This record gives sequence, C-alpha cells and structure tokens, in this order.
Amino acid sequence: MGTLNLFFKSIIKQRRLVLSMAKREVKAQYVGSTLGLVWTFIHPLVLIFVFWVVFSVGFKAMPANNVPFVVWLTAGMTCWFAFSDMISGATGIVVSNANLIKKTVFPSQILPVVKVTSSLVAHGIFVLILMGLIFLQDQPFSFFYLQSLYYLFSMLVLVLGIAWLVSALNVFIRDISQAVALALQVGFWGTPIFWDMNIMPQKVQHVLKLNPMFYIVQGYRDSFLNFVPFWAHPVLTFYFWGVALSLFILGALVFNRLQPQFSDVL
Repeated sequence: MGTLNLFFKSIIKQRRLVLSMAKREVKAQYVGSTLGLVWTFIHPLVLIFVFWVVFSVGFKAMPANNVPFVVWLTAGMTCWFAFSDMISGATGIVVSNANLIKKTVFPSQILPVVKVTSSLVAHGIFVLILMGLIFLQDQPFSFFYLQSLYYLFSMLVLVLGIAWLVSALNVFIRDISQAVALALQVGFWGTPIFWDMNIMPQKVQHVLKLNPMFYIVQGYRDSFLNFVPFWAHPVLTFYFWGVALSLFILGALVFNRLQPQFSDVL
C-alpha cells in the first residue's frame, strides 16, 4: 500500500506536466493541417453519418424506446469511441516515448494518464454532437445529463487500470498491442452499441452484461435519453465497481513493479 501511495502521489504531483503533455499531444495530431481542431468535429460527424445511413436507412433500424435511432446510436458511440481511443493509444505510449524514459529520470506512470487526458477533448466534442442531435430531434432536456459525468468518471477508473496494465506489458511483450486491437474489435461488436440488448435471450443477456463497458454505454443512454438514475441498477453498479477497482489496482501494481526495468528493455 505504501508503494501504491507513492505511485499515485507522483501522478498528482506531476499534474501540470500531465496537462502540458496532453495539450501538446492534441496539437501534434493536427500539425500542418489547415483545418486543425475542426477535424475533431469532422471525424465523428462523418462516422455517425455513415453508421446512420448503414443501419437506419440501409437496415431500416427502428427507433429504440421512441428515441430516434441516430440519437440512440450516438449515445452509445460517444463513450465507446473514447474508451477505444484511450486504450489503443495508451498501449504503446511507453514504447513510443522511449527517449524520455532512457535518457532522463521520468515518471513514466503519467504517460497513460496523458493519453487519457488528451482523449477527453475528442470525447467532449462527441458529447456536444450528441446534445446537438438531441436538440435537432426535439428530444426532452433533463438535468440527468449531468449524471453522464459520473459514468465518465467510472469509465476513467476502468480505463486507467487497463492502460497501466497493457502499456507496461507491451514493453516486454510487443504482441500485446495486437491483442488489444483484436480485443477492442470484439468488444465493439459484443457491446450493445448498434443493437438492443433486449433482442438477446435472457441467458445471453446475463453473459453480455459481464462486459463492464455495458454499464457505461447503458449509463450514457440512461443519462441522455432514458433519464434513469444510476442507483436503479444496484447489482450492476456493484459488479462494475468491483471489476473497475480491481483492474485499477492491478494495473497500478503491475506498472509499478515493471517500471524500473523499462529503460533496460527499451
């Protein structure tokens, strides 16, 4: 516990460096680009449009609970693509910053935090697009929107644990990055983003709900569309936090244990 305490204190102490590096990473994505940050709006808009055409126009997907399909779809995509971007980016972040780790005394545990922080910019824009669609589709406004902050915090706890774990292991086993990419693809289709959980048999639903991202995706829809409080799902909430906190502690322990060997391997 003492080791973990120092691990987390170091991150808090370096919070200004985290924000500075995250800001630099966001800017670096659009270096030399004429439109710059505007691309952060363009990418999700085009993605939502393509999926809307395929599933709503092509497959004639019906609205869920009287909510237009494009809004229902976007609510699920908003949190999933933030999760996917954070995990995929964090997996190789230690390896890609080998120069910092080998040449200086650098707190490498902040690197996954930097990636997670920089991804919040794109996530915030996705949320704005979602709220714009809600407004354009004449959906009701509610203070339940603020509940999405709880689900965002929940996702960040889950993400950081996984990010520390996979980024540390990837230094020693480079196949981890390929395994993570594959797991994200499977998770994308195994999470009810494009399809409603209710179409599945009851036994299958119980299995699919073991995926912790189901809690987050459903939580975003409950916050923006269904207006259901998070305490309405006590069993699912306790299960999610059991998994999230376990991964958070495991990831921190593994990263802290392997961290001294990074410079030798890199």
